[in-house]
Amino acid sequence: MNRVYNFSAGPAILPEEVLKKAAEEMLNYGESGQSVMEMSHRSKEYEAIINACEKSLREVMSIPDNYKVLFLQGGASSQFAMIPLNLMNKSGKADYVLTGQWAKKAYSEGKRYGECKAVASSEDKTFSYIPKLDRSEFTPDADYFHICLNNTIFGTRFTDLPDTGNVPLIADVSSCILSEPIDISKFGAIYAGAQKNMGPAGLTVVIIREDLIGNARESTPTMFNYQIHAENGSLYNTPPTYGIYILGLVLDWIKDKGGLESMKAYNEKKAAILYGYLDRSKTFKATVEGKDRSLMNIPFITGDKDLDAKFVSEAKAAGFINLKGHRSVGGMRASVYNAMPIEGVEKLVEFMSNF
Repeated sequence: MNRVYNFSAGPAILPEEVLKKAAEEMLNYGESGQSVMEMSHRSKEYEAIINACEKSLREVMSIPDNYKVLFLQGGASSQFAMIPLNLMNKSGKADYVLTGQWAKKAYSEGKRYGECKAVASSEDKTFSYIPKLDRSEFTPDADYFHICLNNTIFGTRFTDLPDTGNVPLIADVSSCILSEPIDISKFGAIYAGAQKNMGPAGLTVVIIREDLIGNARESTPTMFNYQIHAENGSLYNTPPTYGIYILGLVLDWIKDKGGLESMKAYNEKKAAILYGYLDRSKTFKATVEGKDRSLMNIPFITGDKDLDAKFVSEAKAAGFINLKGHRSVGGMRASVYNAMPIEGVEKLVEFMSNF
């Protein structure tokens, strides 16, 4: 059976080169005589894997030396609690920008631990744009300012970062990490579930400035304390070992492709093909306009629910899977992460033209 074009928002498509390499090493990694899945996370073999992965991530993302890289479990959703538990420790206040479902969930979780303010929201237009921010609305003594950099469900992204002054900027970057360069120094911390551009579900990556570690509230569970994981090199307990191994292979693939600048150019080309068609089409319409359009997640509609369902069904039969929009919004969504080839987008457009 031929491989399909997988437009899933996550778990998502992985580079074929990575999958083939992992398959080659499934039974025997190097000369270890065992699979990475079977390795002790305390072994020298695995220590080399996790150290190489962190080194590659630092290289590819140009992570400054004063930031820690943590390989954790629990998905980005666990970070909705870990951020306030570890950072909301001075004024007990935080600002949030509500640009989609995950931003709202982060905000709701934050409110369990302190005084959180929604400084702006785009919910009035079904999160189809990034709201303009008024600095006079920012909380001057907030412990942090939280955004979701790219919105997986609604297909928007921040193209300009908010100026938060001395307040640490925190970002959920789950669906855009590794898709283009990010200036890490502008953030106090970023976090991402791996199942978009990084690897399989189960791994969560946190990149956090060192001065923000070590002040978790006393009631913080041990496993939710960044300091514990930082001091133990992400090996306090068994980490998602195989996910870290796959991330290392993905990073090698990105380096072979020319790094994040090349990824950005490639992703912009793919997005331009699909958005260009949607803007010309009389049948389909993009739900996001202007500069707020995501490069990774592209939602679109016909305006007729029955026709939407017919399209999704026929597309699946033709080998284009996971195009159904999120259950909360309907319509369609094409997630075109790093590993989606241009050919896949071109063939999708051809199918849409003939539909």
